[in-house]
Amino acid sequence: MMIAVVLLTCFVALMSAQQAHAGQKHEKKHDVKKEVEALEEQWRKAQLAGDVATMDRMLAEDFIGISMSGQVNTKAQQLERVRSRKLVLSRMDLSDMKVKLVDSVAIVTSRAYVEGTSEGASVKGNYRYTRVYQRRPSGEWRITSFEATRIQPKRSAGKKAAKPVPGARTEEPRFG
Repeated sequence: MMIAVVLLTCFVALMSAQQAHAGQKHEKKHDVKKEVEALEEQWRKAQLAGDVATMDRMLAEDFIGISMSGQVNTKAQQLERVRSRKLVLSRMDLSDMKVKLVDSVAIVTSRAYVEGTSEGASVKGNYRYTRVYQRRPSGEWRITSFEATRIQPKRSAGKKAAKPVPGARTEEPRFG
């Protein structure tokens, strides 16, 4: 009988420890997601301020960004676009943000309403983007990848889309 009580006590203690560990794991994941959301806000503020120093710290050396027009930019190219004011954002409102954690990687998807200029052309509209962060062994997060896609405005029912003009440029301004 004494052995049964000891075994039952050990079983209950083990189950309690497993439940506590699962709760800590969930809490830790929640904390990491909040940390990444704070980084997204830091990045948003840096873009609006044209803060190249902060952007330089946040981007990984092997960063690759793909703008809504399909233009690929390295870290150096992205920083130069901001430094030379080829990309100037005056407004960026984020919504519908989701953070997915996979080991040392955080994948952020969001919706952004953006206003500004890119390569001298006006940028104004709604976009979806994916930004990928990687946690370095030091514990710091770095942005390794970015891609933006313009959300096309919905057409009214019954209206036909305008026909493309032969030879007309349809390239979107770069944003990243």
